[in-house]
Amino acid sequence: MKARVHVMLKEGVLDPQGEAVRHALGAMGFDGVEGVRQGKVIELDLADGTSETTVREMCEKLLANTVIESYRIELG
Repeated sequence: MKARVHVMLKEGVLDPQGEAVRHALGAMGFDGVEGVRQGKVIELDLADGTSETTVREMCEKLLANTVIESYRIELG
């Protein structure tokens, strides 16, 4: 079984990497990009029967800094 965890900075948390990407896109002539938020995707290969609760525990303890990041889990 696979799980995909999407981790993003919470709204209101400054995103210097996203701002650098926005600036670079503008410098390359891509007008109209008003904001960029950069995150990460973590793919997990899990044993059959691993619960979403277990994946949530992984996120809370290691995969996401829940003080400044939010996450979303996709199982499938």
